[in-house]
Amino acid sequence: MKKVALTALVLALGLAACEKKTATTVDNNTVTTETTVAADTNVAVDAANSADNALDAAGAATANAAAGAANATANGLNATANAVANTAK
Repeated sequence: MKKVALTALVLALGLAACEKKTATTVDNNTVTTETTVAADTNVAVDAANSADNALDAAGAATANAAAGAANATANGLNATANAVANTAK
């Protein structure tokens, strides 16, 4: 009888220990999943910010190119006007 009671006690303790580990494992897996999701979200946000910065840089480059072309045109017109004015003297 004592052997049966001792065996039952050992089995109960073993099962209790397994259940705690299982609950801990579930908690750890949840935390790991949340951390992974947060990291993936951060990567996606960083990628979106990089794309936004690239678009801003492209827009600025386009604006600068347009301004440069306008300045070149104005300089060309001024040079033509100066040449005409100098020829007329």
